Amino acid sequence: MRFNMSILSGMCIGLICSMPMFAIAGFSQSSVENFTKNTELKFGITDNFKYASNSFEGNLSFDNKSDVDLPAGSSDWQVYFHSIRKIDEQEDQGLKFEHVNGDLHRLIPTKDFKGLKSGKNLSLTFKGAAWIAAYSDFMPRAFMVSNNGTPAIFSNTDTEDFSQFVKPIIRENQVKKFNSPEMDLTQIANAENRYAHNAKMAKNDISESDALKRVIPMPQDVDFNRGETVLNDNWQIRYSGGATSEIKVFLADLKKYYKLELQAEPNHIPASKQPIINIVIDDSVNKGKAASYQLEVDDNKIEIIGSDNAGAYYGMQTLLALFPANRQKEISLPRVEIKDSPRYEWRGMHYDNARNFHGKEAMFKLVEQMGRYKLNKLHWHFSDDEGWRLEIPDLPELTEIGANRCFDLKEQTCLLTQLGTGPFKSGSGNGFLTRSDFIELLKFAAARHIQIIPEIESPGHARAAIKSMEARYSKLMTQNDKPSVGQLLNQAGVLKSDAEIKTIGKLQAKAYLLSDPADTSFYNTVQNYKDNSVNVCMDSSYQFIDKVTYELQQMYREAGVRLTNLHFGGDEVGRGSWTGSAICQALFDKPGNGVSGVADLKPYFTKRVANMLNARGIFPGAWEDGLMYDTLNTFNRKELPNEVFTANVWDNIWEWGVADRAYRLANNDYQVVLSHGTHLYFDHPYEAHPEERGYYWAGRYTSTEKTFGYMPDNVYANADFTRSGKKIDNLEALVGRTLPKLEKPENILGMQGQVWSESIRTEDQVLQMLFPRVLAVAERAWHKASWEGDKPNNTKRQQDWLNFSAALGQKELPKMLQSGIKPYLPVPGGVIEGGILKANTSIPFLKLEISLDDGNNWQPYSGPFKVKANKKIKLRSYLNEVTKSRVTQIN
Repeated sequence: MRFNMSILSGMCIGLICSMPMFAIAGFSQSSVENFTKNTELKFGITDNFKYASNSFEGNLSFDNKSDVDLPAGSSDWQVYFHSIRKIDEQEDQGLKFEHVNGDLHRLIPTKDFKGLKSGKNLSLTFKGAAWIAAYSDFMPRAFMVSNNGTPAIFSNTDTEDFSQFVKPIIRENQVKKFNSPEMDLTQIANAENRYAHNAKMAKNDISESDALKRVIPMPQDVDFNRGETVLNDNWQIRYSGGATSEIKVFLADLKKYYKLELQAEPNHIPASKQPIINIVIDDSVNKGKAASYQLEVDDNKIEIIGSDNAGAYYGMQTLLALFPANRQKEISLPRVEIKDSPRYEWRGMHYDNARNFHGKEAMFKLVEQMGRYKLNKLHWHFSDDEGWRLEIPDLPELTEIGANRCFDLKEQTCLLTQLGTGPFKSGSGNGFLTRSDFIELLKFAAARHIQIIPEIESPGHARAAIKSMEARYSKLMTQNDKPSVGQLLNQAGVLKSDAEIKTIGKLQAKAYLLSDPADTSFYNTVQNYKDNSVNVCMDSSYQFIDKVTYELQQMYREAGVRLTNLHFGGDEVGRGSWTGSAICQALFDKPGNGVSGVADLKPYFTKRVANMLNARGIFPGAWEDGLMYDTLNTFNRKELPNEVFTANVWDNIWEWGVADRAYRLANNDYQVVLSHGTHLYFDHPYEAHPEERGYYWAGRYTSTEKTFGYMPDNVYANADFTRSGKKIDNLEALVGRTLPKLEKPENILGMQGQVWSESIRTEDQVLQMLFPRVLAVAERAWHKASWEGDKPNNTKRQQDWLNFSAALGQKELPKMLQSGIKPYLPVPGGVIEGGILKANTSIPFLKLEISLDDGNNWQPYSGPFKVKANKKIKLRSYLNEVTKSRVTQIN
């Protein structure tokens, strides 16, 4: 098939690259700027109940405070805005709603538009898919453009303060998702029900001393002795020479956070009579189990013995975990004996900054905290539809185009704007790690015994790479029209023919293409993309994956580590992909390749990638649905040559009947990493409330307590509620079939938390969504609690949670502040009973503030006190002057 520039240009003929053409005079650039600066554009939810559970009714309004009249009739202006819910193509009051791609939509005036005079309002009604029940479902930075001019952002939307551009979400048909065919039973959080829940969970008081002693994650065996040991600069360190790297990190932490500067020497150098910390590696500890350690704190001696380097490092982290927060120079420690080993080998966090890039420092802060709490796998989701976040020098378009979003409908300078970035490259979410940044991160992680597993998302969710490689093709084909001297001459210095030059140039341009412009396949993905599937029938697609893998290997080697695992995604491929590809049809027609139709293409892709990675000595990984023919049947594991093939199981919406995939995949010899959406997705809100950030597809909320209560040894035991909030009493009755048992528990490698960043645009936002929930993942991945089981002991679980949360409030949250992280603080509970105000929080030792004058002045809450029964009172929790919870109100 002939692949040429005219075909590529034809790719932009459709809706995404079109700009409406009108015959009347334009709306001037100065008018656009005046209008957007002074007109308020606001989104609202009218009714989630109007169309049952499939659609909602929303509204979009303009309050024209400018001195510009928006002209009546068809014109050359358009308003672009981001909406995570696909809005139906419809017309209201002469303005037409159109879906562009992904979350980008636009309004276009038609001949029936009556205009909008200065000083007047206009409110439009629209129908959108599913529901909207949270402010963060609406994205900032709506903008206007006219006659191919410079876009201008509506100034009131150029903010992260939702109250500036989203109307209040307070009515039941706004805060609930649906009322048909069943009612949304979710209890929306408020001060009163928070208070009741907190009071129920905290029946026993936890002393400050006990909170300080609680190590997160909980060690396997702990025995506290009487007395304390005071650590100061008089102490010395002796260590096994092989632990030099770990000692450097330990010494740096002691100095940075506690102002302790201890002299450290290898243990072949005699120690003085001063108190000593001995750090030893002995592979007999806990029968040589990896990452095990023993820690003893005595009067003048602290001893850490690790079964290996990781164990020694974790012993140091446990010692630091016993340190109080905000203490320096002299640290009082309880005397203790600890023996400890990890529950799982895979204790991970997945971090998506492909959707929105949050800066280099966010990654380093995450890695530092992961090491502190003994997590050892960072699954880095650096590529997706909305962005590519790692420099590949030989393929510069991946970051020149793929790391930036802006208003360029032809996508030759950037990706199509998405997720609230707005029209300019200066908007939120843009950026990438340079090659040197990533090598630095690899070294930083390795020093903390953290392996980084990169993900090259494919064949779905690959739009950033696809568009980048299309731009590369376009650029190289243009350059081929003006060949350089080197391109004109062959190796003998003889002038090449025109045909030779064109053939070589075209081959170079096509080398890494991921799409076929002649493909007429039609699909719409979950995220509303029409063009995000790599064409798996093209050899250049595999050449691209191999090239990026090769470049990754070189970075790992330069960092002094080895790339052992690479994730290729595999999930959520748009249904209908490749059905209109003549290249794929040619593959179907080719005998003997085991590919007879579209249903064979995902396993064909998986097998080719698996073989490619196997040749490089790399274990592949994929999301569960990338390894399944359907809800019940996995791809044939015997056709995949890899010793290890990891599968992240995530989709456990209980009533959908796919939560058993974890066991189906493990029983079929895939190595499973539990990644369940209901308990381990940290892009979900902390509580069910419209002011909480995040998506809520798996459950309405994922609190730290909920993650803490996850039981990885029995997936089915975690089935608590359906998405509508209905309690689950019998999971098999709910799904209507017998659920398979786990036959090969050795194939459950461990678990990891996930944060996806569609609605998370800044460093502070992503760190708040991560912390403190990451600590609950660390707890469950490292330590099996006594209350876990097929029938968990809820009384013991509540007490364990109370101990855990007390440690959070007493020391862990303040330590995060020291590390430059502003963690999420739970919103308090409160009631007025008999004229007495009572308030509490889910985290003991966390301070509370109250306001009796609508938030103008705040004072510490120290205990119950008398108030008027109908008095409006505002509450919040706080760590310091800049780290506070959301405000809640009584009355």
